[in-house]
Amino acid sequence: MEENIFLQISILLGITVSIAFFVRLLRQPLMIAYIIAGIVSGPMFLNIIHGGKETFEAFAQFGVVLLLFILGLSLNLNFLKKIGRVAFIAGIGQVIFTFVFGFLILLGLNFSLDSSIYLSIAITFSSTIIILKLLNDKKDTDTIYGRNTIGLMIVQDLIAILIMLGIGLAKEPTQLANSLLFLILKAIALISILILIAKYLLPKILNKISDSGEFIFIFTIAWCFLLASLVHMLGFSIEIGAIAAGLSLGSSPFQLQIISRIKPLRDFFIVIFFVILGSQMHLGNFNQIIIPGLILSIFILFGNPLILYLIFRFSKFTRRNSFLAGLTAAQVSEFGFVLLFVGQQSGQIQGNEISVFTIVALTTIFTSSYLITYNNKIYDFVAPFFRFFKPDRHLQIEEKEKIHNIWIFGCHRMGLKICKALQEKKSNFAVADFNAKTVEKLNKMKIPAFFGDIADVEFLESLPLEKAKIIILTIPDPHDQKTLISFVKRENPKVTIISNLHHYKHGEDLYLTGADFVIMPHLLGGQRLEEMIKNDEFKKTNLKELREEQLKEIRIGF
Repeated sequence: MEENIFLQISILLGITVSIAFFVRLLRQPLMIAYIIAGIVSGPMFLNIIHGGKETFEAFAQFGVVLLLFILGLSLNLNFLKKIGRVAFIAGIGQVIFTFVFGFLILLGLNFSLDSSIYLSIAITFSSTIIILKLLNDKKDTDTIYGRNTIGLMIVQDLIAILIMLGIGLAKEPTQLANSLLFLILKAIALISILILIAKYLLPKILNKISDSGEFIFIFTIAWCFLLASLVHMLGFSIEIGAIAAGLSLGSSPFQLQIISRIKPLRDFFIVIFFVILGSQMHLGNFNQIIIPGLILSIFILFGNPLILYLIFRFSKFTRRNSFLAGLTAAQVSEFGFVLLFVGQQSGQIQGNEISVFTIVALTTIFTSSYLITYNNKIYDFVAPFFRFFKPDRHLQIEEKEKIHNIWIFGCHRMGLKICKALQEKKSNFAVADFNAKTVEKLNKMKIPAFFGDIADVEFLESLPLEKAKIIILTIPDPHDQKTLISFVKRENPKVTIISNLHHYKHGEDLYLTGADFVIMPHLLGGQRLEEMIKNDEFKKTNLKELREEQLKEIRIGF
């Protein structure tokens, strides 16, 4: 009898949601719930995942590909330039320290050479997803320690990509028969072609389809899997292709929109990926994994913060910022699971590595979530200890976050008039629009503009709207406006929102949602005509001036 994969996945998701509910009550990242759900669903307890192995492995592979695709897509090298030397030194220093000492600890625990190498690399990286989420929740992404921690994560992501590229080249048996020179030539040819495509072809395609979020989603998914498959056919790994696909789109102005569209799909397959990993733990080897797992956990919880504290102090950071930055790195990354999964698939490791790493992940992620959440209170608690040393000679002034007091969503006909008026008043404002050409023109006019769909909450979360004073909506769709109003009012209840409707039908709904005033162009047009009649403005000279002004705006092309 064939296994019912649909039923198995339904039960898995039900178990995962149930566990996630309790994990959220403990204010923990959901990755913990996924791993625990896998442990419960595996042979240790319910043994639900007993069939359809190939299907589940394919789902797990999809999760890895999409995770690495977004990793390449999110790699912000421009941000890294701003952080510069400190992020590079901290990233490299922490990776080397954790790898070397982790490797020695594992050899001391009688792990094999291959297992020690893989595990010591796996525990080296901190979780970008968890750190960004917790810093975001605390509104600390623009603090000195927050910015430098994000820079550190970008450096780690770069190193992770290089490691995945190296493993991808080494794990294919066919590569052993190829000469090193031929391999290098293939890599150079592949990189050259991708650079040309990313520079000349992809921007034209994306500009053509940018008016449809659904089309962008389909195209980027197709591009990711097509490139991953083509790269695999050339003799490299699928993981290399996924990273390359992300990097090729990383400099696109549609980057935020692509990420927000892909994330839900990635999250679904990543849930399956972590559930499968959790299911691979066995009670029979518990005594063999618990001690190494706890020893490595203690090393990560104390060693990583210590080395980062020393590196940041060496870089002339204050004790407070050095301490806070160090605490953020006291956990392992989801990348470690990907690395071990790839190593296991290639046959280079076959022991208890994933089970040991699972213990480390559960322990460090659980603990570090509280360390990051309450980092300021922890520093205040240990601050008296620092008084035994000399006074802090270093002083760092927090840079003020770039805040826009006014946001305009949609810059077509009405929006352009508003922009011109705000420019004349020298107001601090920014624009968000779902038309790539409009965004490009606004940027040329030195107006801050962002490309994205306002109906996409992920895109709205990427914008600094929590301190805005006025938001003006010129978009016609009332449902999209309700989505934005609900989101913004939840984050910033005091903001004034001016909405826009072409018909009175949804006016009451927008007011109930939270709009402070709803503009109706036909009513405003009627009022304007009334004023023109009363002021006797229908003269040839007046109409000629109005006509010239209209033609000028039409020629701009908004």
